[in-house]
Amino acid sequence: MTDSNLVSVDQYHPKLAEVMNNVHKVMVGKEQVVELTLVAILAKGHILLEDVPGVGKTMLVRSLARSLGCTFKRIQFTPDLLPSDVTGVSIFNQKELKFEFRPGPIFGHIVLADEINRTSPKTQSALLEAMEEGSVTVDGETRPLPSPFLVMATQNPIEYEGTYPLPEAQLDRFLLKLKLGYPSKDQEVDLLVRLRAGHPIDKLEAVMSIEELVNLQEEVRKVYVEDSVARYMVALARATREHPSVYLGASPRGSIALLHAAQALAFIRGRDYVIPDDVKYLAPYTLGHRIILTSEARLNGASVELIIAEVLKHVSVPVVEEVMKS
Repeated sequence: MTDSNLVSVDQYHPKLAEVMNNVHKVMVGKEQVVELTLVAILAKGHILLEDVPGVGKTMLVRSLARSLGCTFKRIQFTPDLLPSDVTGVSIFNQKELKFEFRPGPIFGHIVLADEINRTSPKTQSALLEAMEEGSVTVDGETRPLPSPFLVMATQNPIEYEGTYPLPEAQLDRFLLKLKLGYPSKDQEVDLLVRLRAGHPIDKLEAVMSIEELVNLQEEVRKVYVEDSVARYMVALARATREHPSVYLGASPRGSIALLHAAQALAFIRGRDYVIPDDVKYLAPYTLGHRIILTSEARLNGASVELIIAEVLKHVSVPVVEEVMKS
């Protein structure tokens, strides 16, 4: 990822600029990923993070949770993990002669679902149902999850032996799909310098309360989206369905994801309206994992990234001046 689409932190919403600066005390050179992670939590969505081990996925989630004053839970997915290990279980209390519910690790504000493709489809479904519904049902009783609620699920793109790839219907549940990538040489040196006297996350303190975050989530939904910009989002999604190299394009859920993500990005960047550049910037992250190429296209070396680049090139962009005047 490049940082060419970033804006100066001075232009950000003041409280969110504080959060980003706080997270950057731990994360080196990951401004774009941190911003997109904030997009997801403000849009009440979830993230699929596909990258190799050791690039800072856990630190990203932990530092975000600490900065926002949220609880952090981690689930290490393994082949023998059961749905009840995620959602929780009812245990019989012999003293009081009744069942008591013991909540699972899904009952956290920010949850790291590590290597989600290593567990069975049944356990994956339990997590994804919780993500979609914002609640879990155990022994016939529905229990709401905390608010705010963000799941960041990770996958290792290198090791596929003994894994259970997420089907398309489950991939569609994630608002964004991101990659962290390796740091540059200078960034890696900076990382080592910071870690000499201990990990900076140990000293990280909250700069926002849960109540403030929930209020910001509500404010995000008030960000104005002009009709021509909404039509542009739909045109992009439809173009992925009609592309000759695409077997399955982005669903209407993809259009909705693009809408909510664009509202969150505009809000983070200090605007109360969405511009076409917000949509263009977010399209690869919101639509890419919802597209399946034809086998012929894959054999010819096509990629989802190239398809989205073509779609962005050929779909007409609304004129910014007209949007601003509306």
